Amino acid sequence: MKFIDEYRDPAAAGRFVGEIRRICTRFWTIMEVCGGQTHAIIKYGIDRLLPDAVTLLHGPGCPVCVTPVELVDRAVNIASRKDVIFCSFGDMLRVPGSGKDLLSVKAGGGDVRTVYSPLDALQIARDNPTRETVFFAIGFETTAPANAASLFQAMESGVENYSVLLAQVLIPPAMHYILDSTDCRVDGFLAPGHVCTVTGYREYEQLASDHNIPIVVTGFEPLDLLQGIYLLISQLESGRAVVENAYGRSVRPDGNPEAQKIMREVFVVVDRKWRGLGEIPRSGFALRDTFARFDAEKRFGLAHHEIEESPDCISGQILQGLKKPADCPAFSVTCTPEFPLGATMVSSEGVCAAYYHYGRAVLRRDLSGTGG
Repeated sequence: MKFIDEYRDPAAAGRFVGEIRRICTRFWTIMEVCGGQTHAIIKYGIDRLLPDAVTLLHGPGCPVCVTPVELVDRAVNIASRKDVIFCSFGDMLRVPGSGKDLLSVKAGGGDVRTVYSPLDALQIARDNPTRETVFFAIGFETTAPANAASLFQAMESGVENYSVLLAQVLIPPAMHYILDSTDCRVDGFLAPGHVCTVTGYREYEQLASDHNIPIVVTGFEPLDLLQGIYLLISQLESGRAVVENAYGRSVRPDGNPEAQKIMREVFVVVDRKWRGLGEIPRSGFALRDTFARFDAEKRFGLAHHEIEESPDCISGQILQGLKKPADCPAFSVTCTPEFPLGATMVSSEGVCAAYYHYGRAVLRRDLSGTGG
């Protein structure tokens, strides 16, 4: 398939691996901060192709995984109401709250609908003017423009029965959080290509400078990732710490100005709690006062509360790169996609799901994705 097969060429991958082995003279630890990249790394066995001196860690790059359990509880509360149509992306339905998940609410008769865009949820609100329609607005900077556009359209067209339960978080503050930890082992970052398509990578330049750490923006195919790793190792071996863009077919230095404009008009930056990590300063969005009437938490008068994570789930340590799924005693034993303890096992971008479905079920996959 054009524009995909070129990035899965085994011969080119072998050349990258050979160059990485040639230039690597000491141990280095690299973290990717995008769940899509994590799944590609595990699916294609990229971590197994690298020399033993290179360790890959998996960061908090899954927005479903870092949505706080308290927010899942609020979603369950709203979705359980008879007058509500609750709309969500599909991989949020199995994320466990402190008691139920959204799939349980649906099974019990709640009107919980899977949508592929907040604009789908807005249309449902238009089609059902006598009922409240709520969209679970999760995501990183990638989904923020569409979420903002749905609110902008709701305001302009006078749709008053639409609101959002906002769980919008930002990647660079989480990277700062990881680097500021005394337990940090990260020498370089693979930055998320989809996020940078929206935001550009100027903010990452400040992060690289502040922490003296190299960052390479990469895509999601095997050659994208191997090129990103090669560029990081090259920087680390030569003592450089700058931002490089290895995803030029999608990412520009300043990103998408129109997407950023609508984000600024609808959202304001605030402190946000991340599941497994805790509160990170200025790491998320809230609605501006102009759009406050579309805030589902305020509309339904939901009180804030704190919930302790399951002591059997170590997803917080996994999301910080301190452990891997195989280090968890519950992994694939008492925690499976059918009976998850944490979101990292059920999200389509979750690292535990990646390890469960591909990672260690086979010794190696070829780059065509057909096995072997």
